[in-house]
Amino acid sequence: MKEGIHPKVYPVLFVDGEHQWTGVSTTKTNNTRTVDGVEYSVVNLEISSFSHPFYTGQKRLVDTAGRVEKFMRRYGNQPSGTKK
Repeated sequence: MKEGIHPKVYPVLFVDGEHQWTGVSTTKTNNTRTVDGVEYSVVNLEISSFSHPFYTGQKRLVDTAGRVEKFMRRYGNQPSGTKK
């Protein structure tokens, strides 16, 4: 294996709300936290398996009606570009 071509990995503490777990990543942040005597870079996550609706079984309502209407206003009246 060639030396010097692989990125450096750092110990990282992933945080999603009240859940946190350790791992390694090539991401290094200025925000650090010490856990069990080891200093970790903290990476805050918006969604993980702890909070994603697929894994939690909770459904979230998504406003798709407005998106469809916006799409139709923008692209609905244009010619399709195909000849019959």
